[in-house]
Amino acid sequence: MPGDWSKKSVNLLDLIRVAESSLGRLIRIAGVMKRHGLDEFFHSQPSLKKFTLLFKFIPGRPLKDDRSRGQRLREALQDLGPVFVKFGQMLSTRPDLLPSDIAKELTLLQDQVPPFDSEQAKQIIRDTYHERVQDIFSEFDEHAVASASVAQVHYAHLKHENEEVVVKILRPGIDQVIDRDVRLLYTLASLLEKYWSEGKRLRPIEVVEEYDKTIHDELDLMREAANASQLRSNFQNSPIIYVPEVYFDYTTTNVMVMERIYGTPIRDVETLKAKGIDMRKLGHNGVEIFFTQAFRDGFFHADMHPGNIFVADDGQYRAVDFGIMGSLSDEDKHYLAVNLLCFFNRDYRGVAKAHVESGWVPPDTRVEEFEAAIRTVCEPIFAKPISEISFGKFVMRLFQTARRFKMPIQPQLVLLQKTLLNIEGLGRQLYPDLDLWETAKPYLENWMKEQYGPKAALSALKREAPKWSVLLPELPVLAHQAMTALREQNNSLKDNHKELLVLREELKNTKQRQKYLWLIVIVILVVFIVTR
Repeated sequence: MPGDWSKKSVNLLDLIRVAESSLGRLIRIAGVMKRHGLDEFFHSQPSLKKFTLLFKFIPGRPLKDDRSRGQRLREALQDLGPVFVKFGQMLSTRPDLLPSDIAKELTLLQDQVPPFDSEQAKQIIRDTYHERVQDIFSEFDEHAVASASVAQVHYAHLKHENEEVVVKILRPGIDQVIDRDVRLLYTLASLLEKYWSEGKRLRPIEVVEEYDKTIHDELDLMREAANASQLRSNFQNSPIIYVPEVYFDYTTTNVMVMERIYGTPIRDVETLKAKGIDMRKLGHNGVEIFFTQAFRDGFFHADMHPGNIFVADDGQYRAVDFGIMGSLSDEDKHYLAVNLLCFFNRDYRGVAKAHVESGWVPPDTRVEEFEAAIRTVCEPIFAKPISEISFGKFVMRLFQTARRFKMPIQPQLVLLQKTLLNIEGLGRQLYPDLDLWETAKPYLENWMKEQYGPKAALSALKREAPKWSVLLPELPVLAHQAMTALREQNNSLKDNHKELLVLREELKNTKQRQKYLWLIVIVILVVFIVTR
């Protein structure tokens, strides 16, 4: 097998490179892995077994317990700190790369870490605005209300605008911490891809690249502010979701100020019921919000776990934390809609053809074989009651099946899948009998009609109407210019036609003269021969 130890041995320079990049950090990681018994991952892979020798030189003893391997991995990532917690969260969105038990366990990672000191937070504010904290905020709560991997949040009151706000502040020095650990992840991924027999198939370097992009996007709070502003614009005056306003005058790359919202955390189901919230409607509204973001706007909140969602007393959703957003092109949306509608109608041939026609599987893929694989995924699902069908898991298995047919990873669809799983899980937590199909199918059918039916043509005409209103007054002039140009062209053609006729006549005369000339030459030759 490629990468097997019988064919390759560890290059000493590679190990030296790892050591040089961060020896202390590497020893710390190995120690945590040993304590949680994660060296079993190396024992279980023949091509990685010799790496287990390294663990013998690491101090500490493994914990003896009956925890599952997924739980041990999750807790090890938590011990390693916020960067690895975030990496574990990203891995949880990639069930195409991980065994299902591990992927499921990693979804339990909570983005909660101890806050940094409030004096540091105030110093960052002073350095950012070059003003005293009290000159900007009439009130500033020194206790962080929430603390995440890369930032924490404080309540405050803007002095000049007289508005209640939340202030999100990046952790001091977090960029250096992330850069250090990401470099180490790249090195380890490179070693895995080079020496592990499964390395090329699982593409660890690409996984780290995806994480690198995601985590560095979250380090720019201006980007998050722009995301929030765009989502707020998309749902302006919506009765089912509210997105807080960003105060851009006070927002920089490391500090963001946003309107403070009030509501009940959506995970607090008992409080929501006590307030008389219609849980069925709340669940279905969550599904509608997701499909509206994905298909109407092609721009969706891709981190909609319960910690980022609140509910107002009237049942309106309130969203926060816009660091991770997903986007879909028109082609992506069409592909998804066609696939899902074919699935609703059990048209597996349609699903297979949609994959091939979209170019997401190789053009030489046998549609019949792909159809059979999709049927294998779908039929067991339809054998269950509707309340037991997981729509999100279906999409996940569909992507896994397509992957077997060499469908390349589409990052935007991975984010979509993760969000769909979050939404469905959240919806069924709110209302266990949630029928996601009941909302999804009519929404997609209407969307397809609007995009490709008579309505779409009418909408296109309406969109173009302003342009036509500008052109209409100029049409007579444009028509006159066109007719003049046409007449000139016709006259030119006529002149050219006349010239062509003259040329043809001259050619005809030339040919006639040639005939006479040959006749004279022949007569002269005959006379010459006779007279001799």
